[in-house]
Amino acid sequence: MHILVSGRVQGVLFRQHARAKALELGLTGWAKNLLDGKVEIVVEGPKEKVEGFVAWARQGPSLARVDNVEMTEEEYAGEFEGFVAREFGF
Repeated sequence: MHILVSGRVQGVLFRQHARAKALELGLTGWAKNLLDGKVEIVVEGPKEKVEGFVAWARQGPSLARVDNVEMTEEEYAGEFEGFVAREFGF
């Protein structure tokens, strides 16, 4: 699943919390900040686990304010070994 999260999602540890949630659910992928203020996330794993992650992303961590979540379902590629909160995603 390719996810774009907008709102107050940068400067609130969103990527780090996304990593923790993905690892908790056994998912792989990455999260990075974008120049437009959004957080971009790619997550792979079993459909029900990905759906659980998306439900979490709609709320985000306690300091975040999620205004919108855009999702694009992609074909499972199995290309990731873990989940990375990219430091410099710009």
